[in-house]
Amino acid sequence: MNKQQNYVICRFYAELNDFLSPQHQKIAFKHVYKGRVSVKDLIESLGVPHTEIDLILVNGESVDFSYHVHHEDQIGVYPMFESMDVTGLSKVRPVPLRRFKFVVDIHLGKLAKYLRLLGFDVLYENHYSDSELALLSSHEQRILLTRDSGLLKRRIVVYGHFVRHIQPLKQLQEIILRLDLRPLIKPFYRCIRCNGLLNHVDKNEVKDRLLPKTIQYYSHFKQCQDCKKVYWQGSHYQKMQSLIEGIL
Repeated sequence: MNKQQNYVICRFYAELNDFLSPQHQKIAFKHVYKGRVSVKDLIESLGVPHTEIDLILVNGESVDFSYHVHHEDQIGVYPMFESMDVTGLSKVRPVPLRRFKFVVDIHLGKLAKYLRLLGFDVLYENHYSDSELALLSSHEQRILLTRDSGLLKRRIVVYGHFVRHIQPLKQLQEIILRLDLRPLIKPFYRCIRCNGLLNHVDKNEVKDRLLPKTIQYYSHFKQCQDCKKVYWQGSHYQKMQSLIEGIL
């Protein structure tokens, strides 16, 4: 006599379908499971990182990631709501961060520079391992930005976002819109090279580090308090200013 298979009916909404196999996208589908399984593990086994999820409804009731699924459960999984606040309903949404800080994986170096240009605290090194990225995200409560969905499935990662776009400027726009960062933008506040804070500095203090024409034509300078890189409003500044205006 055949033993009855346990199954649930799953439905993923909006951009969460990006992570699913084509036959499961935008439909309710039957998923067979074995043993005692948490809804988090079941969802991630289908390819969706927990950091992308804002609400899970099982049989119409909000549950958290630790909920253990039962035979014939009806599971609806939702991403971040753009126009609705579900804070009081969702049991999976993490505690809101007091301020936005990021750690960026090794493949998103240009995105890291653009975010620093807009004044955001961004950790980036091209030698960070996946374990180091996950630990930094967890210990410092930083949002982990990556195109590696497997990295976001690590249990210790609470805050994270899977970056959809490939082109860096599109990635930047995606992050700004997804996290509603526009009100927090502070251009030319951080060093794009090392993430240090920029301070105004007298020209005489950095004169020995400047070219003659820079000394002749520019009067206002900033310097990174960490790596000591000097910034002024030259042609590169104008290009960055145009980029910022385009984003805003």
